[in-house]
Amino acid sequence: MDKGAIRVGIGGWDYDPWRETFYPKGLARTKQLEHASRQLSAIEINATYYKLQSPALFERWAKAVPDGFKFAVKASRFCSTRRVLAEGGESVQRFCGQGLTALGDRLGPLLWQFMATKKFDPEDFGAFLKLLPAKQDGVPLQHAIEVRHESFRDPAFVAMCREAGVAIVFGDGAGYPLIPDIGGDFVYARLMRAEAEREQGYPSEALDRWAGVARQWAGGETPAGFPYVAEPAPARSRDTYVFFISAAKERNPAAAVALIDSLRRAEP
Repeated sequence: MDKGAIRVGIGGWDYDPWRETFYPKGLARTKQLEHASRQLSAIEINATYYKLQSPALFERWAKAVPDGFKFAVKASRFCSTRRVLAEGGESVQRFCGQGLTALGDRLGPLLWQFMATKKFDPEDFGAFLKLLPAKQDGVPLQHAIEVRHESFRDPAFVAMCREAGVAIVFGDGAGYPLIPDIGGDFVYARLMRAEAEREQGYPSEALDRWAGVARQWAGGETPAGFPYVAEPAPARSRDTYVFFISAAKERNPAAAVALIDSLRRAEP
């Protein structure tokens, strides 16, 4: 079986401590995205969580990165933080219609992130999933759902996401429920355990282990050792995204670069 592509990155590209740990000294802020995209293979756009962006800005971002690079786009908080999700249809349409398809073939998944206080309401959440469009401006869209309440560790949640073709984010961080599932068309992982005292954020052996897990995901395998709540999804290759997020944020670029190096070392 062929393997899907594995892309590794971070959240955003403008963070002051990275000017000391990641970007070359004296690099202009306007060149940060260009530099980061040559070291990494994906980045989450955070700005879209707070406000809508212009098509011209998406187009400019797309032109700054190389072929094969992908942006994940974090969905607007006005869609995911409302009390009744089913009432967010207009906000979802506004977010998807803001011009993000101007990213062209650099457009990766849309990330829908929910508060830790949001509990699993099957009826309301099922209605929300139906609001997510399969296409925008004729461009196919991929959706990833990140939940942070233990009530989502429910086979019913996994089943409805699989039916909707939506990926459940593999969120490896303290205080978050881990819901490992590869039932979507792709895999989306957010690793949140970087340690400030480590130059690469993680021990080398941990990064090598994550490289092995990413290769299994890309090859359609269900890695052992995680607390699954449903039967394994059918084996097939899947594009895989791994982002280093939060925790010791200043170390995340180094962790991402180190993981990319580990993946390269393991190539035949």
